[in-house]
Amino acid sequence: MTFIQSLGLALLQGVSELFPISSLGHTILVPAVLQWHNIDRASPTFLAFVVVLHLGTAVALLIFYRRRWVAIVRALVASVVRGRLSDDPDERFGWLLVVGTIPVGILGVLFQKSVTALLGSPAWAALFLFANGLIMFFGEYLRRRELAAGRRDVRVERMSYGKSVVIGLAQSLALLPGISRSGTSMVAGLLCDLDHEDAARFSFMLATPVILAAALLETPRLFAPGAHGIALEAVLGGIVAGLAAYASVAFLTRYFTSNDLRPFGWYCTVAGALCFVLAIKGVIV
Repeated sequence: MTFIQSLGLALLQGVSELFPISSLGHTILVPAVLQWHNIDRASPTFLAFVVVLHLGTAVALLIFYRRRWVAIVRALVASVVRGRLSDDPDERFGWLLVVGTIPVGILGVLFQKSVTALLGSPAWAALFLFANGLIMFFGEYLRRRELAAGRRDVRVERMSYGKSVVIGLAQSLALLPGISRSGTSMVAGLLCDLDHEDAARFSFMLATPVILAAALLETPRLFAPGAHGIALEAVLGGIVAGLAAYASVAFLTRYFTSNDLRPFGWYCTVAGALCFVLAIKGVIV
């Protein structure tokens, strides 16, 4: 991997991780479309490089939501010391995040090796990207139908723990390259009676501990004997990804106050279908 390629992938990851278009899918498809054959997408070192880029994204999310995270951690610690739950909204939000993180943690451990085998396949990434677009269209359709039937949105802090598990399970679909973490968890949030703004906020904050945990597990691979000089590219890439992610979350938190997922759905279905055709014809490998 060249220095320019690593920075390009870092910028791409920082944007596409939070935009509901699948960072992992784009990390597979863009090098294939650009004919970057020197990059072995199926290698453990490349996976570790991608995870470090995710670490930059997680740090950006922590900084962006720093005041909320401080309040949440304080409330969680207080509830543990107290030995019971209270009506503190920060405490409830924190426990919703804890409960929602459990499904993706378990499924990630169980299926990591199976999913890793898909990282070298542009065809699968393109197919899942197409499916990601359909998921967003379907979610928006169901939301509009339920609102027309008189359903009212609720705030995250009033959501049940069972619904948090549902959102966590939806986030687990992002183990598949081409399925967006933020997209699927936002759709699940919409179907659990959240509005777009709260669904996006809960999705971004729910992703943070998962990304951090994955980074801690995978980063040591950068220092394996076969990694050579990729560690420097990964560190610089992580910084670039973090800057791009911070700008992305700042934009999206404003965007979802009055907009929905359908534009991203159109992009994913068109790009996914085009890349799938190119992969089947052998134009991209």
